[in-house]
Amino acid sequence: MNSKADRAVDRRKVLKGLAVAPLAARGWWAEAAKTGGGNTLFVGTQTKESSKGIYAYRWDAAKGEIALIGLAAETESPTFLALSPDAKYLYAANEVDSFQGLKGGGVSSFVVDAKAGKLTAINAVSAKGTGTCHVAVDKTGQAVFCANYSGGSAASFHVKADGGLTEAVSFFQYSGHGPKPDQEAAHAHRATVTPDNKYVLMNDLGLDCIHIYNLDAATAKLTPHDPPEWKSEPGTGPRALRFHPNGKWAYCVLELSSEVAALRWDPQAGSLTTVQTVSLIPEGYAGKNPHASEIVLDRAGKFVYAADRFDDVLVSFRVDPATGKLTKLGSSKYGGKTPRHIALDPTERWMLVANQDSDNISLVKRDTKTGLLAETGKEFPIVKPQCLVFV
Repeated sequence: MNSKADRAVDRRKVLKGLAVAPLAARGWWAEAAKTGGGNTLFVGTQTKESSKGIYAYRWDAAKGEIALIGLAAETESPTFLALSPDAKYLYAANEVDSFQGLKGGGVSSFVVDAKAGKLTAINAVSAKGTGTCHVAVDKTGQAVFCANYSGGSAASFHVKADGGLTEAVSFFQYSGHGPKPDQEAAHAHRATVTPDNKYVLMNDLGLDCIHIYNLDAATAKLTPHDPPEWKSEPGTGPRALRFHPNGKWAYCVLELSSEVAALRWDPQAGSLTTVQTVSLIPEGYAGKNPHASEIVLDRAGKFVYAADRFDDVLVSFRVDPATGKLTKLGSSKYGGKTPRHIALDPTERWMLVANQDSDNISLVKRDTKTGLLAETGKEFPIVKPQCLVFV
């Protein structure tokens, strides 16, 4: 048996070469599960300490294990990743304030070789704003969108024949502020394409709203919609958004109030209506001010899971099939610190959690019938993981 000192050395060696990131391209993910695919995991990271970009892992659902393949692509702080609908291309948000000699973050494009766990760079373009924290792809694969957190802006890009990106074809600079210290300015945080591919929704944590745009998929051009936005309660900070598989409901993580808002989506009007707001904060909690981070749904739309940072919990909900409202099943500790991103594996029997401050990925067992989560004690070291994507 290795000594404690040997294990510490081994851990440092592993950390030196590791790093891991979002579940995107929902439709392809569902198809992968049907065909037995989804055995490669790409992880986006903050390129701090020894981390150099996007890392690839081999996923074994039978054992609940990930094994490092290696560095898939060297790129600066790829903190969010998104797959094209056919899974041939991957796009990364480069969350920096200066990218390739220009002020602002970037969006990088890659050709995917899932079998080898490799990404081949196509090109990279300016995000037109600083702190690019999110990237998304439309359902035709012709348009890519990014949200710039510190820059308080958003942009869209057309996809070229080789999967690379044009310069921005749409750009929106937001202004204003909210009532809390983290809302001193606009902070775009998430771009979400609606199920019918007619609209793009931009969460703005700083302005307590979701901006709504009309999408021309053929050109990737965005135009402001009427109504132009959905408003949350002041000081709540909309961060992440996921649609229910039925296309009628959406669930929004409110970072600053640590809540989830259940929303009704009207595709004809292009509008969101608040149905319910539920808290993620455990009863009797007296620690730091919690900050919610991410949300996922199972493919059947029966269960919703949200992560909350600082109190480091995963919260499980059951979805009412008639109304879309949520009933809390419970809160679970899972063995990590600061859950930046969460993802269900293609079998949906496991949840993986990217923990920014404990430098690891935690593995959580999921009961597919009851929706309940259970800690496994399994942790996989990686430096500053941010986003998890199965291919």
